[in-house]
Parts: sequence; structure tokens; C-alpha cells
Amino acid sequence: MWWELWWNRTLNHTRGHLIELMNSTNVLISNVTLRNSPFWTVHPVYCRNVVIKDLTILAPLNAPNTDGIDPDSSSEVCIEDCYIESGDDLVAVKSGWDQYGISVGKPSSNIIIQRVSGTTPTCSGVGFGSEMSGGISNVLVRDLHIWNSASAVRLKTDVGRGGYITNITIANVTMEKVKVPIRFSRGSNDHSDDKYDRTALPMISDIHIVDIVGVDVQRAPMLEAVHGAVYEGICFRNVSLTAIRRQIRWQCESVYGEAHEVFPAPCEELRNNGSSSSWCGLP
Repeated sequence: MWWELWWNRTLNHTRGHLIELMNSTNVLISNVTLRNSPFWTVHPVYCRNVVIKDLTILAPLNAPNTDGIDPDSSSEVCIEDCYIESGDDLVAVKSGWDQYGISVGKPSSNIIIQRVSGTTPTCSGVGFGSEMSGGISNVLVRDLHIWNSASAVRLKTDVGRGGYITNITIANVTMEKVKVPIRFSRGSNDHSDDKYDRTALPMISDIHIVDIVGVDVQRAPMLEAVHGAVYEGICFRNVSLTAIRRQIRWQCESVYGEAHEVFPAPCEELRNNGSSSSWCGLP
């Protein structure tokens, strides 16, 4: 009924999560199957020391906003060995929305996401944001397997968010039949109200993306910074994207860093001219 109300634009209230934990410490969620959440499925917010493992999360692939697992302004989080099918991000790391997230100032940090697999036709395997105003740092994503999806990994931000996303490592990702394998995208002007600070720009830095294999993808990565912002310290290493069906050229805007052993050839903003630096190239 919740999805129907949303589709018909007759929803007068927010939709509930299937599981939401607030201000909690030492949390374990494991060995359960969760189906058909009205909104985000598992949402730990303002939590610490959280383990989420061995979950199966299922929702129709057209069900709106049915994210699988969304750690939000939480720290010391481990998400592992989960299978997810949904109509939105399988996992999305968040930390508050616009001026309210900036004011609360609770980041998401020290997070491991590993051995997650699944499909989402409209969103990403692992997403960051777009609500990230409290900051996101020290996140490791590894051993991710995504298919028949819009993106494998996506960073989403917007004007008014402020905050930061920094010290992120994404490693050992395999994907098949994904539209845009890696995407940095601007938001869709989605704000809680009109009181957000239009000068609050996100800071994105130190993003390492290594050991990526994609087959039958539609296009090369799309990396676009929010207007007025500059993303720095972006590292791609050992990336192979083959059987590209539509656009083989990378699309980059105000995104700078290096790329080593990458196919197809990266955009100029990431080209290292054969050099190898200690922060991105192999030691």
C-alpha cells in the first residue's frame, strides 16, 4: 500500500523503515530475510559498533526507495555477506541532510562493507549520499558483485549539502550488465526545505578505486562534481571495463587525480602520463 500511495502521489506521511535503530551501541543483525519494506529496509542512525551480516533483503525492482542497508551518522559498522534485490541502493552510507545534518554534525566513519551481492535496476550497489552533510570518512568497500544495475558504485552529493566524503577505498568489484559502472553525480535538487545554504558545497577527496572488472557495461565512468566544487585525490588502478555498448569515453568534470592500468583510457583529468606516484600507483 505504501508504494501505491507514493506512485499515486497521495501519500500524506513519510513511509516507515522495516528496521530502524537510533542511538544504539553494540548491535548485531544477522541471519534474517527482510521483504517489501515501505522505505529503507535497515537504517541504523546515530549508532556505534554495528554488525549486519548474512541478510537477504528482497523488494520488487520497481519499489521506490527500498534501499537495503543505510548506515546513517554511524561509526564502527561492518556489513558483510548480504544478498540484496531492491528498487534503490543496495547499501547507502549517509550522514544527515543539508543544514540539519551540518548542525547535528555526526559523521559516518570507520565502516567496512564486504561480500555484498545483488541487483538494482535504477540505483547502485554501494552508494555514498546524497545525504552526507555530517561527513563520511574511512570506508572500505570490497568484494562487491553487482549485475543488471544502474551503477556498481556511486557518489551522490548536491549544492547545500556541505559535508565531506574522504578516505574511501573501493576494491575488488565485479559487475555484469551495468549501465554506468562508477558514477559521481550531482543531486536532483532534493532538499528537506528551502532554507538550505546554497553556498555549502561538499568536499570530496582521497577516493581509491582499485581492482575493478566490468563486462557488458553500457558506458565508461561518469565523474561529475557538484557545480562550484572540485573533487581531488581520485585514484583509479587496475580497472577493466569491456564490451562497452554505448559510450567508451570517460566523462569527467572538475574531478582530478590519477589512473593506472585502466581500460578504456581515462579522461585527461586523471591521466598520469606514464608516471606512478606513491599515493595512487603501485609501490
